[in-house]
Amino acid sequence: MNNKIKIGIVGYGNLGKGAVEAIHTTNDLELVAIFTRRNPENLKLNIPNVKALHVDDAEKYKDKIDVMLLCGGSATDLPEQVPHFAQFFNTVDSYDNHAQIPNFFQSVNEVARQNQTTSIISVGWDPGLFSVNRVMADAILPNGENYTFWGKGLSQGHSDAIRRVNGVKDGVQYTIPSDEAIEKVRSGVNPTLETADKHIRVCYVVPEEGADRAKIEHDIKTMPNYFADYTTDVYFITEEELARDHSKAPHGGFVIRGGETSNGHKHIYEFSLKLDSNPEFTASVLVAYARAAYRLNQEKQFGAKTVFDVAPSYISPRSAEQLRKDFL
Repeated sequence: MNNKIKIGIVGYGNLGKGAVEAIHTTNDLELVAIFTRRNPENLKLNIPNVKALHVDDAEKYKDKIDVMLLCGGSATDLPEQVPHFAQFFNTVDSYDNHAQIPNFFQSVNEVARQNQTTSIISVGWDPGLFSVNRVMADAILPNGENYTFWGKGLSQGHSDAIRRVNGVKDGVQYTIPSDEAIEKVRSGVNPTLETADKHIRVCYVVPEEGADRAKIEHDIKTMPNYFADYTTDVYFITEEELARDHSKAPHGGFVIRGGETSNGHKHIYEFSLKLDSNPEFTASVLVAYARAAYRLNQEKQFGAKTVFDVAPSYISPRSAEQLRKDFL
């Protein structure tokens, strides 16, 4: 009897491909199908026992898939897809528009509760692992300040956002932290930093032929929740330059909290990541949280959840006994 948790994937871009790789490293998860808006025959999966299907066929798999990983973009895909699929499946997504997460949670929670499914939203490394560490640091050092730095690296969500700007054929966005700001924070002085003090955003854009470059640049730089609050540089390049110089997706960053305990004793809490592949690492986090979505649903914990609601043991393939013996 096969007791593996059955997984489906919606979307076969970089994140979806990363999820396939992550599932292959597990012993307790089984990939059943990949759903796409494109012609499924064009995916050329070549993965044994895994079907490539059109997204419209997903509902037929309601009783064959335990958790659906939603690997679309946050700008337009996930706000529509997650509430839709939460009608039929437990879900995990990587929605990363921080300002809209409360509204997104509410929309998903309503659907998941009505349909007795479990949806863990905004999973990845930020939001996700960084979020957990911000909460941990704040609870442990209440007299202090949290700081988050991203990069240097290629942002999946911000790259997706610029590719949706009218006139943009392709493009990527890099987030670059300020070394000066990081050193100030690590020194323990808890500086007051404005958004623009901590990062700059650099966009490399391939425009459509004949597109208005000035308008593209304006539309990117004024985009709310993504670029409007940052110093943003936009560079126009060719498709060849994009493929040659920007095909990899490194990323990373830091969560740092400077705090004090008694007698002015200063402490620095720091969590950092250095990633060769942002989408592959993000997908690995999604896959781990698929276990949690399944387990929570088995316990009838329905509705939307975040990483704050999930105990570490729920994402681990190891037994509670193993965890106590080897990791505690």
